[in-house]
Amino acid sequence: MALRSVDETLHYLLADAQKRGGESRDLAQCLGAVLAADVLAESNVPPADNSAMDGYVLRFQDLVQGVAMPVSQRIPAGMVGEPLLPGTAARIFTGAFIPAGADTVVAQEDCEQGDGVVTVNIPARKGQHIRPRGQDISSGQLLLRAGHRLQAADLGLLASLGLSHVAVSAPIKVALMSTGDELREPGDSLEPGQIYNSNRPMLAAMIRALGCEVIDLGIVADDPGVTKAVLLQARDSADVVVSSGGVSVGEEDHVKAQVEALGELQLWKLAIKPGKPLAYGRLGSVPFFGLPGNPVSGFVTFCLLVRPYLLAMQGLVDPVAPQWPACANFDWPKAGSRQEYLRARVTPSATGLLVDIHPQQSSGALTSVSWCNALAVIPIGKTLQRGDCVEIIFLRDLS
Repeated sequence: MALRSVDETLHYLLADAQKRGGESRDLAQCLGAVLAADVLAESNVPPADNSAMDGYVLRFQDLVQGVAMPVSQRIPAGMVGEPLLPGTAARIFTGAFIPAGADTVVAQEDCEQGDGVVTVNIPARKGQHIRPRGQDISSGQLLLRAGHRLQAADLGLLASLGLSHVAVSAPIKVALMSTGDELREPGDSLEPGQIYNSNRPMLAAMIRALGCEVIDLGIVADDPGVTKAVLLQARDSADVVVSSGGVSVGEEDHVKAQVEALGELQLWKLAIKPGKPLAYGRLGSVPFFGLPGNPVSGFVTFCLLVRPYLLAMQGLVDPVAPQWPACANFDWPKAGSRQEYLRARVTPSATGLLVDIHPQQSSGALTSVSWCNALAVIPIGKTLQRGDCVEIIFLRDLS
């Protein structure tokens, strides 16, 4: 297969992603979930005119600055007062509903309290310090559209309407497998030629951060029969299968061959650095991603391709991370034949965003991933000089 561009690959993947159905979920479990239906307000927020201050509520026409008024009632938040008697004021607290007949609130610090009376010491204007009914939300208002990914503030907004459950995309089960006889889990002792499996905790965390469920299949030996058996298990138990390693051209890279035997391989080898040997296909009807075994390559390809695919399955309206212009604080003198994604750190400056890159850009250097907060995008055939504009992708919400 010819090398595909990143943009072409992303377009293909998003078109191939099949949207999941929805489910009703407790609001407390919805952080990061994608709405499956529009949310319309069924009530006003606030439900009635209420006080924005601790103070006194009165009729503006009865107010005379410097003249004492009798206090006829006390209205704390959570209680409904009686209609206000003409010529009187009521002690009121923040959030308490405005009683019938009243139209103005004066803050307590602008009043002088006496024995059953209150004197307003400053000029006031009619309607001040009152939050009107429906000021924040009007009944029937479209609040959030289907395809919106819920953040913490959204949960507060939905709770303000009294919603305890909301329709969101059903969770996606992602089977995760790591291939390689050289891999050992952290905590195990290493023999010569062995390394720790850093991809497993990294990718599992990135998958869970998207609201997906991880089916951890552990380390898979470099054996075609074992690989086939684990792929069949993954196919039968998951909605998406993600493998790290085993999709290159080595004699011990068995994943690609077994995927082709059990299903089909639709994409292989991209014009991307790092991450060239990424594979995509299907095991029956179950999507399969084969990520490169090098940890930086796996990280980058997951961020750029797997993450938006999983979000598209959940129905997110715009699953692709945006690119932003920034000023390069580095030189990149050699034009490449593949689009490059450099581990970068973006900092603000007086003139805008400034981008530095990690000195180690090897596909095995996880220090560069831990250090960076962005990827700097170097198009095919492009060189850069310090001060040139470069596109960056922030990683704050990706990793």
